[in-house]
Amino acid sequence: MTRADGRRAGRERPAPDTAFGPTLTGESLFDAMGVGLEGVREQQDAPPSELMGWAAASLPADERFLAREAHRIVSAGGDAFERLYRTFLGARAMLGLALVVAQALGQAVGVRDMVALAVSLVYGVQAISMWLLPRWRGAGRSGAPLSRLSRRRWVATIGFDLLLFSILHAFEPMSTFNYVALLVLPVLMAGVLTSRMAALATAAAASLMLLAAAWRTAGSGVDPASVLTPAGLTGIGLFVVVLLSGELAGRLAREELAARGSLELARQQAQLNRLVIEEMADGVLVIDRRARVRAANPAARRLLAEEGLTRAAPFQLQDDPAWSELAARVLDAFEGGQPREALRDATLHFVGGQTRTLRLRARFTRPRARAAGQEGEVFCVLFVEDLRRAQERIRQEKLAAMGRVSAGIAHEIRNPLAAIAQANALLGEQPDGPDAEMLSRMIADNVERLKRIVDDVMEVAPGHDPNPRAIDLGAEVGRIVTDWARTSEVPLGGESRLQVELPVEPLAVLFDAEHLRRVLVNLLDNARRYASQHPGAIRLSARSVGVGQARLAVASDGDPIPPDIEPYLFEPFFSTRSRGTGLGLYICRELCERYGGSIDYRQHPQGTSHRNEFIVSMRVAPHVPDAGEGRLP
Repeated sequence: MTRADGRRAGRERPAPDTAFGPTLTGESLFDAMGVGLEGVREQQDAPPSELMGWAAASLPADERFLAREAHRIVSAGGDAFERLYRTFLGARAMLGLALVVAQALGQAVGVRDMVALAVSLVYGVQAISMWLLPRWRGAGRSGAPLSRLSRRRWVATIGFDLLLFSILHAFEPMSTFNYVALLVLPVLMAGVLTSRMAALATAAAASLMLLAAAWRTAGSGVDPASVLTPAGLTGIGLFVVVLLSGELAGRLAREELAARGSLELARQQAQLNRLVIEEMADGVLVIDRRARVRAANPAARRLLAEEGLTRAAPFQLQDDPAWSELAARVLDAFEGGQPREALRDATLHFVGGQTRTLRLRARFTRPRARAAGQEGEVFCVLFVEDLRRAQERIRQEKLAAMGRVSAGIAHEIRNPLAAIAQANALLGEQPDGPDAEMLSRMIADNVERLKRIVDDVMEVAPGHDPNPRAIDLGAEVGRIVTDWARTSEVPLGGESRLQVELPVEPLAVLFDAEHLRRVLVNLLDNARRYASQHPGAIRLSARSVGVGQARLAVASDGDPIPPDIEPYLFEPFFSTRSRGTGLGLYICRELCERYGGSIDYRQHPQGTSHRNEFIVSMRVAPHVPDAGEGRLP
């Protein structure tokens, strides 16, 4: 950039729009505190409902107090600078009207002061016009918030006041009025709405004007001390007014900034509470003494409805007959004197015949004191949960604890089992008759059985990292079925008990080959145990279903599983056989879930040839593995 370009850019750069032009760079107190700037204006005062609801019951007492005080300050309208600016405009309008009325009364009683009357009329018209015109009452240009007086507004208010009041004071010897007190208004306005240097300059200008008028009066033969001393003391008073008003303005700015910060914190806390409660799995209801629901999160609305969601709060619990027992529980807790934390379970009886039992936990807000000795309203925050879901969670926790204990026990059993197996092998090398040989075989069989149980328990023990691999489902199932049929002495072919349907095209799934073998062998063993001897009594199929899912199904024509046993099929240590461990299907479920799949039992209607069917769902891999391919990245 050349020097000429720099000068041109300097000329084109707009001058700062502050009082006294570009030579005055000091910030006003509001500007220094950040009040009235765009950053603060973005924190608009929230409506009262923003801080009510969930947040009102969760915020501590001191935070609720800060939130109320912050809302009171901020909701007064605009920021502090704009409110004070409009207040000063109103004061100027009232002062202008008072001057005009005073001069009119003086003229009515015979006091002829045409200069003072003309100046008062000009001041009154200008002050009232600025107070009424929106372009002078509003914020800065383009709606930007003010933090200091612009040059134009300073000239139109403080500068105009100093000029006209100086003219009135200059003609005071010819008037019956004392206009010195009028100078307090522009000085006070400068101390509050301009920077400190600008305010001190305004006080200095008013003091010099007073001293000049006193000096002119002393030149007409009056004792100089008698006129200069009051003028000097008045000037000192104006400086005191500037300093005090500046300190008060700074305190007001800090108070508003703190209030806005507290309000923003309260709003963020309310939003956080609302987000957490809306996403909770448990239902939350806020209920008053009349069983009126003031607020309800989606989980609670889902539990109160037979299907979908019930209507949004507020609503009355007595409106729906299905909620009658729940309403009775809440009203009983309110009327009990000492509200209880744990309530009795309530059952909802819907019109369609469906029932749902809810587990209830209640918390009660403390009443706030009101005027005339009346107590504030008490609310019940009711936590509701489906009893079946609560029981399922407790059952899962017990199973997890039992799994950890079983894993520890199984680990400890391994060492003595190994010693027993080794001792039995040594005894087998030197048999002592047929009875000893039979006992040795019994020991070996039971050791192997215990080893299988230990391996099963250790397989599903917590902390085992999954090892998902991309395997070809059709090829892997074919190998497993071939090995199983040879071991179980089940011939394959058109007349075989086992009919297999595998995909023609490669189908890659995410699973471990050995774990897939354990799952499929367990299902085939169960099907062979209960299926008939007819050809096709067991059907095995594997295919792709939908996007990203594959299904492996094993169906048999055996007797259907009784309804009282079906809910416990996948429970650990549950078996209908005397020598069964009850871990087979449980291990199948744990292995499937480990790789993002699932296993389920489906009973087909009567008249279907294969009524029992176990379905294993697996995730489809992004590509078919090559031979010898390892773990997916």
